[in-house]
Parts: sequence; C-alpha cells; structure tokens
Amino acid sequence: MEKNIQNQQPIPKSDTKKCKHCKSEIQKGTKVCPTCKRKQGGVLKWIIAVIVLIVLFNALAGGDDSAKNNPASSPSDPSTSLPVSDSSSSNNESSEISSDKPVEENESIPSEYKSALNKATSYSKTMHMSKMGIYDQLTSEYGEKFAPEAAQYAVDNIEADWNANALKKAENYSSTMFMSKLGIYDQLISEHGEKFTEDEAQYAIDNLEANWNANALEKAKSYLKMDMSPTAIYDQLTSEYGEKFTEDEAQYAIDNLE
Repeated sequence: MEKNIQNQQPIPKSDTKKCKHCKSEIQKGTKVCPTCKRKQGGVLKWIIAVIVLIVLFNALAGGDDSAKNNPASSPSDPSTSLPVSDSSSSNNESSEISSDKPVEENESIPSEYKSALNKATSYSKTMHMSKMGIYDQLTSEYGEKFAPEAAQYAVDNIEADWNANALKKAENYSSTMFMSKLGIYDQLISEHGEKFTEDEAQYAIDNLEANWNANALEKAKSYLKMDMSPTAIYDQLTSEYGEKFTEDEAQYAIDNLE
C-alpha cells in the first residue's frame, strides 16, 4: 500500500478543484469524487432555469393584469373587432346633403316636373302671367299638355311676384289698349282673362300710373273711325258691357274729339 502511494504522481493545483461534498482535491472535469464516490454536478444550471421560469411567470401574470385593466384591448372583446358607427349622425349628414341640393338638380324629381317648372318660369318672366293662368296653360290640350301633378309642382315651386305680374299686365292694357280702370280690373280677375286674384288685381290698379281721361279719349277716337256718333261713343265708353269708363271720363273724351 505504501509503495502505491509513493509511486502516485501528485495532481497539479491548477488542474484540481475541491469536491463539493468532502472537499478533497480532485481533477477538474471529474464527475465522481474518488474519495466520497459522489457526483460533482453543479446547481448553477438549475438556478438559471429557476430564474428563467420566474421571469416568464411574472411576464405572463403582468399581461393578464393589463388585459383586465384595459378590456377594450382584449382580443375577446367583440367591440374592438369592428368600429362602432353612429347611425344617427350618418343619417343626419345624408339628409343635409339631399336638402342642400337645388330643386332642379335633385335626382328624385321627375324630368317632366323640371320641364314644367322651366316653362312656368318662362311664362312668368316674359308674359307676366298669373299663377292660375300658368297652371291652365301648362295643362291645356292646346297648350303645354303637362300632367296636372307636374303643373302643380311647377306653380308651387316657381319664384314669382304675382302682384308685380298683375301690375305689368295692367300697364300693358293701359298703354296699348287704352282700357279703363274698371275694365283692366275685370280683365285681370276674369276666368276668361288673366285669372289673377282680386287682391293681386287691386294691387295692380292701386299702383298703376295711368291717365284715364286720356285713355277714354283714345278709345273714343278709335270708335269715331268706325263712323259712330258722339252719343253712341259716349254710351259705349260708359257701358258695363263696353269700356266701363266713368261718366266724367267719357264726357271728357267726347268734348275733346276732333
């Protein structure tokens, strides 16, 4: 035994380490201590593994807490999958766009209605017709032949000053036909004439600048050319079935005939 010990070569210190159990000097890399016969496996790798597991656990726990605190971000919340639209606001916006369109450009209005409105506007601006007169002209079989619904739409939506139209008509009757005040009024409201309302016709008469004596004289001159007597002319000027001038206006005309 002593001989074997003496012949055994000592292990250099730089190549040795102490047994983790019996503290004997053993060669590095030795897995089993020759003295205590116990394995030399270290615990470092187990410590590292434990640390990694702790870190992963904390990370998972933190993620769950954030999801609970912010339910809007949770994948299981169906409200986050699609944006919620405000249907009331979208309906209001669409109605505003439709209400902001001009009548002529609104696609929901039939083309016949638009045409009737254009015709009505033309009759009002160029011929100064009344509302009822325009309607009858639009629907007449001898006129525009529009459907009643289209004509009604036209007169309901036309931009016209009916008083001004009545005044224009009255001025025309006075300056070109030399009619009397009452004769013009009756012509404006007649169902066989201009078909203005009584208020519109009265507005025209009240605002008409006319010389009724001069009108009566011009009418008398036209009858004189027909070889009528002064008495017959006077009667025609004052007749309710004729010119409807006043007696004073008719007498002025007879007195000034040449």
